[in-house]
Amino acid sequence: MSGSLIQLLVLAGIALFLVFKLRDVLGTRGGFEPEGRPAPAQPIRPVPAPDAQPEPDDIDDHAEPGSPIATALRAMQAVEPGFAVTPFLNGARQAYEMILMAFERGDLSDVRAFLAPAVAEALDSVIADRQSRGLTTEAQFLGSRDTALQAASFDPQTGLAELTVRFVGELIVATRDASGEVVEGDPKAARKQRDIWTFARHMGQDDPNWQLVATG
Repeated sequence: MSGSLIQLLVLAGIALFLVFKLRDVLGTRGGFEPEGRPAPAQPIRPVPAPDAQPEPDDIDDHAEPGSPIATALRAMQAVEPGFAVTPFLNGARQAYEMILMAFERGDLSDVRAFLAPAVAEALDSVIADRQSRGLTTEAQFLGSRDTALQAASFDPQTGLAELTVRFVGELIVATRDASGEVVEGDPKAARKQRDIWTFARHMGQDDPNWQLVATG
């Protein structure tokens, strides 16, 4: 057997040995990860350089710089540095759907904590009136078409903040009488509903929840 052939066989044997060792160490991966494999580690965020500027807040995205709204928002942020408008609006949009649907269903139990006493009393009155007349409402929320900050105020003496939000929602609503006949709305057609709601909260306190204090 020639020396070159022997050398070739030796190299092939070494390559085969390395393949098996790598397979033992790294494992194999097919189209799906096998069950029980631990989740990959989360990426490590880079540490900012000492002279890096902090990320800008979002107040200017929702209010004209220097306007009364922006001034009120800055005052809120001075009391609570973690306050930002976008997360508030996201929460307000969710609250809008929850409260609106609870009102249409005639049961405020799940949302009463988010209602100021005067607002809860007004909604309860409407619900009681519907029930006394034997009316029932069917409602389906299709989505929010617009959620925008319309006004803001802050009282530095009491820490009371008020934010007014304009909502445009799309929903299907139909009210039926005791016999099941539709007396208002359409169970097959969507409609747009525009509301202006004001939420309030004392900034700097432990309770992070805003309450609905006015509707329009």
